[in-house]
Amino acid sequence: MSVLCYNKGCGQRFDTENNPDDGCTYHPGVPVFHDALKGWSCCKKRTTDFSDFLNIAGCTKGPHNKEKPPEPVKPDVDQKENREGDLQPKATEYIISAPKPLESICRPRSDEPVVRLQQKISASLKQALEKLKLSDSVAETREEDSDEIKIGTSCKNGGCTKSFNGPSSNEEVCMYHAGFPIFHEGMKYWTCCKKKTSDFNTFLSQEGCTKGMHLWRKKDSGKKVVPCRFDWHQTGAQVIVSVYAKNSVPELSYVEANSTMLHIHILFEGDKEFEQKINLWGVIDVSKTVVNMMAAKVEITMKKSEPMTWARLDLPPPAPPKEEKKKQDSDSEDD
Repeated sequence: MSVLCYNKGCGQRFDTENNPDDGCTYHPGVPVFHDALKGWSCCKKRTTDFSDFLNIAGCTKGPHNKEKPPEPVKPDVDQKENREGDLQPKATEYIISAPKPLESICRPRSDEPVVRLQQKISASLKQALEKLKLSDSVAETREEDSDEIKIGTSCKNGGCTKSFNGPSSNEEVCMYHAGFPIFHEGMKYWTCCKKKTSDFNTFLSQEGCTKGMHLWRKKDSGKKVVPCRFDWHQTGAQVIVSVYAKNSVPELSYVEANSTMLHIHILFEGDKEFEQKINLWGVIDVSKTVVNMMAAKVEITMKKSEPMTWARLDLPPPAPPKEEKKKQDSDSEDD
């Protein structure tokens, strides 16, 4: 009987009756994310690309493991509150009314003219770019391009754990995630299917939501448009978007915005390109919005036009009216 192995970094299926002591190559450590670098605590290899992190080969051999790791147990908040409330003396309760909310402003049109935001370049980024220029002028990189795919090469599609075993692997259907990973407030999910979880192993084992062909090698022609991990958080007056693009090039990168739309274009690490358009959930003041470019990330600090909490970063598209849906259904029935 074939079952799934839950060792970190494996994700293969195995026969429980045939499980040798060195049949599994896995990571006994935990994932480490620091300064846009990703790796495992048990080995020293680090990378900035999330797909490359998922494809880091294990550093330890052992038998496959069919036992799924337990979900992290959340403390029972209600019981703790009740116990603390019993110990504390009861005090007089005062009802404090909140101030009346300000009148909400009218949402501007999304097609209004955009403005290129001001860039602030940190000293750490300037030093990193100078080092890259010196290393490029001294060392000449020579890469031999080969059309041959080696046996055991992992698929580069996000979320796919298959490896190349010969020409027959090209005929297999690849189940992968077409989006990119998001890590926000302890939750982990892919933008294409948004199945959120707090456990990293559960996130890695999520089956892909898109069918396609395996990608055994990354396209290496000119600039590479790649997904880049980004996160956001907010304060009472600001919304901060962090794009973890390392060693971004200020001369070839820009961020444009109007009151309700954000367009990010970043060239980083020499030939990698990241582009994202976001229809913002709220309204911002473009004149007080700044782009801070650092060695490990690009941070966009947006000033809110009204002091309110944003439910999310992007505004979902409006749902079609019910009348149009009924017309479409009736037209399909007539056909």
